[in-house]
Amino acid sequence: MLIANPHASLKPYPADLRQIMNMAAAEESLRWLSAWDRMSSEPTPIHDLPDQASRLGVAQILVKDESVRSPLGSFKALGAPVALLRLILRRWPAHDIDPTQLIRGAYASLVKDFTVISATDGNHGRALAAAAKSVGCACVIVLHANVSAEREEAIAAYGAKIVRIAGNYDASVEEAARLAAANGWEVVSDTSYDGYEDIPRDVMQGYGAIAAEAIRQLRAPVTHVILQGGVGGMAAGVISYLWERYGEKRPTFIVVEPRQADCLYQSARVGYPAKATGSVDSVMAGLACGETSPLAWKFLNESVDVFMTLSDDDAVAAMVTLAAGGARDIPIVSGESGAAGFAGLAVLCADPALRQEVGLDANSRVLLVSTEGATAPQVYRELVGESADAIIAHQIAHQTAYQTAHRQRDV
Repeated sequence: MLIANPHASLKPYPADLRQIMNMAAAEESLRWLSAWDRMSSEPTPIHDLPDQASRLGVAQILVKDESVRSPLGSFKALGAPVALLRLILRRWPAHDIDPTQLIRGAYASLVKDFTVISATDGNHGRALAAAAKSVGCACVIVLHANVSAEREEAIAAYGAKIVRIAGNYDASVEEAARLAAANGWEVVSDTSYDGYEDIPRDVMQGYGAIAAEAIRQLRAPVTHVILQGGVGGMAAGVISYLWERYGEKRPTFIVVEPRQADCLYQSARVGYPAKATGSVDSVMAGLACGETSPLAWKFLNESVDVFMTLSDDDAVAAMVTLAAGGARDIPIVSGESGAAGFAGLAVLCADPALRQEVGLDANSRVLLVSTEGATAPQVYRELVGESADAIIAHQIAHQTAYQTAHRQRDV
């Protein structure tokens, strides 16, 4: 399903939104995290997929690969860690804390009795647990019934205490809030609610680093950006940066989410933050969210041109296509949620009416973000038919062949 957002407009980035999130703070977040030993020292690559662009009838498809952002395997390494640093800076303002040293554990004695807690579908909790371990504070993660044992083990490996509950993601959010209130812990969530906006803002601000890097990497502006939904945090972080940078000349923004977790679609339909109408459970685990973040919606309401929903089959097909690569297209390890942007592009390009509605044509240059790799390796193998390691081997072979061909051409 697809809905054109009647509130979207081409205008400069509003001053009131700049007070909440801005390019300068996104750049600062990226600079702080550059000191973390769990963060890549290089920007994540943008892969050009000319074979798929030709097949889908657009000029260019560019995929920013967040799977190599850190050993955590997803873009979430930019969110929770930044929020944790900013939270500690606010909590101990008199200590003149250096954030680049904080993430290296230099203030562990100061924060050793400090505990953070969060609900998660996997990647956010893993990033928070890893950051807490590096900083030196304690971490508790609440997991709902549909989070796989594989993802639980990946979080627990960073020393976090795991609390399991029945129910879905929204139930785990409620339990995290209850435990925090009962124990004096701090919730580090990527979704906002009444009276709780500072930390979700910091999480989203971290995601703006994706756009900051992309602008420096792109040879020319793109015409379309397709982003994953969830509660809206990642989309808001990336869009806020691009909107401030390009103003009324911004690209067309499209946000995708699972059909059964359609909270953003429903928000666009009614004009305010709304809940999903489906079961929420989806193979796209990172996007299986039932309620829109009100803070994120402030940024999406007037910037996202189109909201659309996808089937689980759409996402799996996109994973397989990206993994396969092509004669000119490098194979990409993209997880269930990571491939959703490409899935949305494929669905749009397959329908002439939808193509026309969103302005996709032979001149379109489309930017996608593969938000995660195989963060659940067994699930990835089952869905794609090959392991992530096998796809990476194909990727290396493709890069070697490409480099060899170019060397021969230069001789």
